[in-house]
Amino acid sequence: MEKRVYNFAPGPAVLPLSVIEEVQRDLLCLPGAGASIMEISHRSKTFDRIITGAEANIRKLLGVPDNYRVLFMQGGAFYQFAMVALNLLRGSGKPADYIVTGTWSGKAIKEAKTQGEAKPAWDGKPDNFIRFPKQEELKLSADPAYVYMCSNETIQGVQYQIEPETGAAPLICDSSSDIFCRPVPVEKFGLIFACAQKNAGPSGVTLVIVRDDLLERSSGDLPSLLNYKIVAENKSLLNTPPTFAVYVVKLVTDWLLNEIGGLKKMAEINNRKAKMLYDAIDESEGFYQGHAAKDCRSTMNVPFRMPSEDLQAAFLEQAAARDLCNLQGHRSVGGCRASIYNAMPVEGVELLAQFMREFCKKNK
Repeated sequence: MEKRVYNFAPGPAVLPLSVIEEVQRDLLCLPGAGASIMEISHRSKTFDRIITGAEANIRKLLGVPDNYRVLFMQGGAFYQFAMVALNLLRGSGKPADYIVTGTWSGKAIKEAKTQGEAKPAWDGKPDNFIRFPKQEELKLSADPAYVYMCSNETIQGVQYQIEPETGAAPLICDSSSDIFCRPVPVEKFGLIFACAQKNAGPSGVTLVIVRDDLLERSSGDLPSLLNYKIVAENKSLLNTPPTFAVYVVKLVTDWLLNEIGGLKKMAEINNRKAKMLYDAIDESEGFYQGHAAKDCRSTMNVPFRMPSEDLQAAFLEQAAARDLCNLQGHRSVGGCRASIYNAMPVEGVELLAQFMREFCKKNK
């Protein structure tokens, strides 16, 4: 068996080792099923226990109120950029307000404009997306269909610390890269979605948590699989769901509940891991240049640069030699980036912080 490295990839990303080991055991034959987890019917009692168990875990971890549905969908977050607008903006006669804080919220507003009027309530591009706006900086419409935010921008490494106030307008949140990283006041949101492959499971399934009253906005002329209301009425089983991915989400949420002890404990671990890297950046006296403003720094994605491209190339090569892998920045911005999602072990972050200090000392 090849040695596992510390995988700092932004997604698909690291999974808990205990989860991977359980998947490995069940891959040939799921206990009680007589077949692989990849072979069982989505209509079977076995899978019903898996998907209902996954939903129960999500509700317990996030404290999801009874008037919200939990959906398991396909197509990733990019699919939801369009689905949100199709269901909540199209035909509403109202604009949608988008808080544009980085690459992913920028892509989301572009998709929304295909379905109606979508305008930025704030745009961080002039400052190179280094922060989130203060409440008084938001220019919200008088009566928007909804207000949209991305809680954590993976490329720029900025993360919301306090949710914006939007009045009567439902707040829609792309939480793809920080779902389950900390407790979340779900009742402040009309809809939260998250592709699983960063913090909740493997690629292939997207979680959608949507308030009941918003389901009534889904127009009857939408295709069934693009209609939140119909998907909810069919309990995510309108067509064959990504059964394997849902199964892994169940295992990951089991891990969060039983091994970690819930999201408050997970947040404490994540804050400690992030502090290790930000301390290494701040102590370097400018050798490492972090991207985000200090009060908006992400606990999930830590982007940084060095004085030259040659040093960055050497850093990545030497880090990989120490099994600290996939630290290259996003292709659109370059630099380096450490994605330290829930499943990244503390020891992996400790080793990276230690290497960062050593590399700085030798090359400053």
